[in-house]
Amino acid sequence: MAKTLLEQLRTMTTVVADTGDIDAIEKVKPQDATTNPSLITAAAQMPQYQQIVDDTLLEAKKTVGEDASDEEVAKEAFKHLAIAFGKKILKVIPGRVSTEVDARLSYDSEKTMQQARDIIKLYEAAGVSKDRILIKIASTWEGIKAAEQLEKEGIHCNLTLLFGIHQAVACAEAKVTLISPFVGRILDWYKKDTGRDYQGAEDPGVQSVTTIYNYYKHFGYKTVVMGASFRNIGEIRELAGSDLLTISPNLLHELESVQEELPRKLDPEKAKSLSIEKINIDKETFEKMHAADRMAHDKLKEGIEGFSKALETLEQLLAKRVAEISDKAVAAK
Repeated sequence: MAKTLLEQLRTMTTVVADTGDIDAIEKVKPQDATTNPSLITAAAQMPQYQQIVDDTLLEAKKTVGEDASDEEVAKEAFKHLAIAFGKKILKVIPGRVSTEVDARLSYDSEKTMQQARDIIKLYEAAGVSKDRILIKIASTWEGIKAAEQLEKEGIHCNLTLLFGIHQAVACAEAKVTLISPFVGRILDWYKKDTGRDYQGAEDPGVQSVTTIYNYYKHFGYKTVVMGASFRNIGEIRELAGSDLLTISPNLLHELESVQEELPRKLDPEKAKSLSIEKINIDKETFEKMHAADRMAHDKLKEGIEGFSKALETLEQLLAKRVAEISDKAVAAK
C-alpha cells in the first residue's frame, strides 16, 4: 500500500503541530508542538479548556494577591496559562513545546530574558525539565541578543517571526537552538505586493527557507530550521527534508489523506557543495539589511503587533472571567 505524504515526510523531517488545541495534538501525534498568543487565545475560548483557564486564574490571583484588580490577575495569568497548556501538551507528545515570551517585550533584551527565566522556573516547579521547553522570541536584534545569553544559561530558544536572511544569520551566530521562518506570511506579502499568485518552488516563502537551510548546512551551523506558517501542502512538499516543519492540524490531516511520492527537496549534503557567500553580521549590518528588506521589515512589525494584540484580547477575556469567578464566589457565600 502506498504511503501517505505525512508518513514519507516523517522519514526526513521532524513534524511539529502548530496549535494550542490538545485534542487536535492527540489526534495527529506530532513529535513536538508550538503555540503562540493567537493559538492560546483560541484554545482558551474552547469549552473543553474552561477548567484549565479557571484553575490558572485562581493560581494567578494567589500569586498577585487577593486585593489585585481583575486586570492585574489577567496579566499575571497569561504566563501561567501558556505553561498550563504547555504542561498538558507535553503529556501527549514525546518531544518539546515552544512557549512564547510576551511579544510586547520584543525590543527589550533584559525584560525578554527575565520573562524567559520566569517561564523556565514555572515549568521546573511543575516538574518539567527545561530540555523539553523552547522559549519563543521574536527575531529582532534585541530578541536575538537575549536568546544568545539564554542559550549560554542552558535555556533553549525558538526565534520566531523570521523573514530575512539577516535575521537567520544573526540567529545562527548567536547559537540559538532553532529558528521558525514564516513561509505563508512571506507568500502573503508578495501576493499583495505584486498582485500575482505563486506555486511550488517559485513561492517566495519556500525560496526564503530554502536559502536559509542551505546557508546553515553549507557553513555547518548547529541551529536548526523549522519552517512555519503554511498556506497549503504545496509549500510543505517543497520543504520536505527541512530539519523540522510546524504544521496546523488541518494541513496535517490533508497530508495524511494524500498517497503520492514525496521527493526530498532539502538535503544537507547537497547544501555543502553549493557556492554560498558568507555574511558577516553585526548590529549595524543587521539594521541596514532589515531596512532594505521591505518584506522582512513589514512582516516583523506586523507580526509583533498581531501577537501583542492577541495578548491584549486574551488579557481582556481573562479579566472578564476573573470577574465572573469572583461574582460566583460572592453569590455562593
